[in-house]
Amino acid sequence: MLLYYIRKYPFSLGLLGLVVYLSFFKPPSIDFLAFQGFDKLVHFCMYGGVSGVLWLEFLLNHRGQPLPLRHALTGAVLCPVFFSGLIEIGQKYLTYYRGGEWLDFLANTGGVLSASLFAWYVLRPWIRKK
Repeated sequence: MLLYYIRKYPFSLGLLGLVVYLSFFKPPSIDFLAFQGFDKLVHFCMYGGVSGVLWLEFLLNHRGQPLPLRHALTGAVLCPVFFSGLIEIGQKYLTYYRGGEWLDFLANTGGVLSASLFAWYVLRPWIRKK
């Protein structure tokens, strides 16, 4: 079963691994000019990217077949949101140099929802035409 997911979703799994790494490594202290809320934009993009790649691989894997929408919603929407919540909890309780924040979780969820809407209304019709 694990090999099935590795074969069908290699980029998604690689991206999830990268997100876990970036979420728990100790960042160097670099002072650069960024606007207030820059980290929320990063969260939005990270989880939007994860969800978008999950949707893309799902749609490509089910090309020409009826879409099991329940599987897509579970795998590309609910799982990334749940995963981001676990990461935020892990940052708060498993590290001394990171903190879990509700606003980060909301940014993560916004990224997932935005990517899902884009995938459903833009990618799905585009892939069906091809």
